[in-house]
Amino acid sequence: MSFHGYCHIADRYAILPHGASFGDGYGPVIIAREPMTKEALCGAEIAVPGLLTTAYLTLRLYLGGEEPRRRVVPFDAIMDEVRNEKAAAGLLIHEGQLTYEEEGFHLVEDLGVWWQNETGGPLPLGCNVIRKDLGPDAIREVSRILGESIVYALEHREEALDHAMAYARDLPREKADTFVGMYVNGWTRSYGDAGREAVRTLLARAAAAGIVPEGAEPEFSG
Repeated sequence: MSFHGYCHIADRYAILPHGASFGDGYGPVIIAREPMTKEALCGAEIAVPGLLTTAYLTLRLYLGGEEPRRRVVPFDAIMDEVRNEKAAAGLLIHEGQLTYEEEGFHLVEDLGVWWQNETGGPLPLGCNVIRKDLGPDAIREVSRILGESIVYALEHREEALDHAMAYARDLPREKADTFVGMYVNGWTRSYGDAGREAVRTLLARAAAAGIVPEGAEPEFSG
């Protein structure tokens, strides 16, 4: 799930030590039909892929915590919303981050770059979580199985990419390979100290801005 969504269930769920998605110097991007400044973006209607996405949380942090004018649309319809002038700008996740330029759009901001400049760390986007009340034995077993699956996929990349291409929405294999490498990598295998600190930073800044509940402390399962 998204780290934004996790903030609302942190009292009942723990974060598993693998399966995370980070933007390491890149991330969700804000695009527009024409060049646009941050100041102009503040008053513009933005097509967004969901209010509980970490992308939307980061957009709000980028805008100083303010709730922007927004239209919630499916993530794969955002470029069409902007192209057809139904929204002035769009917040892209998934493959659109690689294709917006060739589609004729202008970059307003790469939120992963902005976040790294702000914090010095990667942008946490998604995580695997598990119910705390399952108990330590079940949590360890589920964690072991999922962890082994992730390691297998990373060590058999071509086989895993063959499987993923069925969900690539006509993205060429070369670009799909690039996109997979952006978000399924060493961070997915393990958070490490830097990853855990990045999560704490994200949740703390979101709480300080009044976007998520106070006290949403991340709990990492062993």
